[in-house]
Amino acid sequence: MSEDREKNLRIVALYINKMPSLPTSVAKVMEISNDPNASPADLNRVISIDPVLMGRVMKLINSAYYGLNQRITSLVRAIIMLGINTVKNLALSTAILGNLGGKEHFQALNMDGFWRHSLCVGVTAKQIAKKRKVDPRKIEEFFVAGLLHDIGKIPLNNRLSDQYFLAMSIADRETMPLYKAEKRAMAIHHCEAGQLIAKTWNLGQEISDAIIYHHSPSAYEGKHREMVLTIAAANYLANFLEIGFSGDRYPEKLPLELFDEIGVSFDWLEEIEEVVNEEIERARIFLKLGGEA
Repeated sequence: MSEDREKNLRIVALYINKMPSLPTSVAKVMEISNDPNASPADLNRVISIDPVLMGRVMKLINSAYYGLNQRITSLVRAIIMLGINTVKNLALSTAILGNLGGKEHFQALNMDGFWRHSLCVGVTAKQIAKKRKVDPRKIEEFFVAGLLHDIGKIPLNNRLSDQYFLAMSIADRETMPLYKAEKRAMAIHHCEAGQLIAKTWNLGQEISDAIIYHHSPSAYEGKHREMVLTIAAANYLANFLEIGFSGDRYPEKLPLELFDEIGVSFDWLEEIEEVVNEEIERARIFLKLGGEA
């Protein structure tokens, strides 16, 4: 391992280890949600003793994202209407965004553009999952994996700002993918940093694999291939259409076989641009919730 790589990995790991851990209630929500026998009442018992999380659930169900005609005031009814997986992913994503969502001074990336790109990947992945008729209970997993796929850019951008400026300059000057420019400038890239966050916060292997392989999906042969390929395709579309800004102006083209494998064409992805933009605006509630204390 080169000295630069070892040094930068140590800096990033220290930053990640100092981040606040996920709240106990969120960990408990994840545990309950992963139990196939779990019921809304089980979640209600955990969420009802966490006023912040309870407030987020109630704000989500009564937001424009769902557009209900009448206000919901019962927590257990909100959980039933949202579904256990949606509540789990709300708890997870808002806890993460609360820890990482713009509280510090960022140097190279515009964070509004970064989160819009992340939302785009999340909602596009969700659209692909729906088209593939993925089990409705798992569809929200695709949204969260897409939302978090670039999360490793935050510690790089924050703790290695000068090197990150250099990486972005190299990518622009040599018209190359940002992750390759990061590797050249910093000896590590955002996929590796994101994997460290996933491991530290026990986000699960599926999300971790999507984070580490979203720029190299052809190399992935594990059991979460559908998720990895979906996030890779959604990320490519977001960069191609320049929805938000991830710093990656020159992404690598994905092999056509990848689109064939997940059962969508690039033409279809372009056709859903209007739907994606509408969903981004609706899903911005996750950012607002995540930025709250």
